[in-house]
Amino acid sequence: MKQSQSVNIKTDEEIGLMRESGRLLAQVFAMLDDYVVSGITTLDIDTKVEDFIVNTLKARPASKGQYGYQYTLNSSVNEVVCHGVPNQHKALKPSDIVNIDITLEKNGFIADSSKMYVLEGASPQAKRLVKITYEALWKGIGVVKPGATLGDVGNAVQRHAEAAGYSVVREYCGHGIGREMHEEPQVLHYGKAGTGLVLEPGMTFTIEPMINQGIRKTKTLKDGWTVVTKDKKLSAQWEHTILVTETGYEVLTLREEECV
Repeated sequence: MKQSQSVNIKTDEEIGLMRESGRLLAQVFAMLDDYVVSGITTLDIDTKVEDFIVNTLKARPASKGQYGYQYTLNSSVNEVVCHGVPNQHKALKPSDIVNIDITLEKNGFIADSSKMYVLEGASPQAKRLVKITYEALWKGIGVVKPGATLGDVGNAVQRHAEAAGYSVVREYCGHGIGREMHEEPQVLHYGKAGTGLVLEPGMTFTIEPMINQGIRKTKTLKDGWTVVTKDKKLSAQWEHTILVTETGYEVLTLREEECV
């Protein structure tokens, strides 16, 4: 890996390994698509995912043990913005929306992605928030190319979310990723176009906007992990791991239903 202003530029070999980690992580979400239903607990989901990553994919759940975290994934339900802790007493309800955020390491390289699951009784307002957040993610991804800036990415996300009447969480952001889960740079989901780090081929990072139905303010619960909206309104998040290519971008964690 070469260094560019403290940002790791991946070699072709390293990019190949990251592609494989991303491909495997996409398979985890494909497995979950029929599993995340009302009535199961978020700990059920965590147990299922850990078993699949370890025993089927022969990979490692990269979040388990990171920063002292005990679980394989984050499960953030309704007003939980991020870092929701799996709970054996937290059964999903038909009205819920839940973000499942998973990391996976294979051959020394980590992929990171999250997906919103909308249960069958979710309100139209919840569905709209999830839809707009997904669109905002892709607005950010769509501007990625050599010569663009991280400010372009954040600005594209922010403009789309705020135009829909939502707010962008600012305390948490995307990040560089590779051999380490969190590398430079920080990838903000708001900002001014034309500012910030200039993107170069070989950079890999996550884009993972957290969009709130109400105000952008958050608070962390007493468990030290779970982050919720301060006004108790809904929050949504989607995430992909992105590679800057010679001509644009590649989504390393792209799921089959997203392929066009």
